[in-house]
Amino acid sequence: MDKQDYNNSKAEEFASKMFQFLNSGMLSLMISIGYKTGLFDIIAQLKPSTSQEISQAAKLNERYIREWLGAMVTGSIIEYDPLTEKYFLPKEHSAFLTRNSGIDNLAVLAQYVSLMGNVEDKIVECFRNGGGLPYSEYPKFQQLQAEETARIFDSMLTNQILPLIPELNNRLNDGIRVLDIGCGRGRAINLMGKAFSRSKFTGCDISHEGILSAKEEAKNMGLTNVRFEIKDALLVEELGKFDLITAFDTIHDQVQPTKVLKAINTSLNNDGFFLMQDIAASSKVEKNIDSVLAPTLYTISTMHCMSVSLAFNGEGLGTMWGKELAVNKLTEAGFKDIKVKNVEGDIMNYYYVSRK
Repeated sequence: MDKQDYNNSKAEEFASKMFQFLNSGMLSLMISIGYKTGLFDIIAQLKPSTSQEISQAAKLNERYIREWLGAMVTGSIIEYDPLTEKYFLPKEHSAFLTRNSGIDNLAVLAQYVSLMGNVEDKIVECFRNGGGLPYSEYPKFQQLQAEETARIFDSMLTNQILPLIPELNNRLNDGIRVLDIGCGRGRAINLMGKAFSRSKFTGCDISHEGILSAKEEAKNMGLTNVRFEIKDALLVEELGKFDLITAFDTIHDQVQPTKVLKAINTSLNNDGFFLMQDIAASSKVEKNIDSVLAPTLYTISTMHCMSVSLAFNGEGLGTMWGKELAVNKLTEAGFKDIKVKNVEGDIMNYYYVSRK
């Protein structure tokens, strides 16, 4: 190395960032544990408490809680009074860490770190040999994704997302046919079915587990206007059958997304709408540099979304395929009047509204 080209201050600055990256990565695991065990939910309701008092309230092992609290305190997540040996979770922090936070719940996303870590060695082999990993390598992914998206659907689907199409509410009330592609555990379909009793809703997904959960939820909600099918998105093509087709964060995962979009276009009637939710990103990396979640989303893409498509020699669009490519593919599939919209409070997604 040429010492004349070596900038000591730049090196020290990067070393400092590396310590931040390492600490943040490890803290993400601790945040995930705090979320899974319900510790954040419990501590948020407590007055300043000792580790023993937290243990009793949470019905969890005190020694593990005490060590976990060490990470939380040194990570500036939980506050600590050394005189009383009591811990306290500020409301300004709990607002982003608990299940009651709804759309602002960010702790749920920390679970992706350990989930992606489970396949790290196999992804390394994909770097060497190409290919990808099938969905079966991610047994808890759909469960986590269902939990993550439910917070969006529960708070925004019927009152903010669907109204992105102004005339849709009246049509849903009158009664139309709706299809959701890659419905997962069916939360979106079931919420729409409950809100619009005169319309008929169909959800399709390749996951047997997901469809089983969707049917169970529909049964518990007493819905009679919804049904679910185990079906590949490529096989949904039913000429002009549907008035509305939705795809919530699923198109970029598809093996053949271009063909899926064309099948969706064929399945819409002449007055039909396609509503596609997908990650808020650009197709150009330089335009994502200032995006607050870009490193996380590129990582999830590398470790999951791109890989599950490449596992079957697919297009491998990945999570960060971006707005420019999305609009191009929608156009190629025959969609017109394409609009890209945002929903206030949802920093993760764009909403693409288009017509046949």
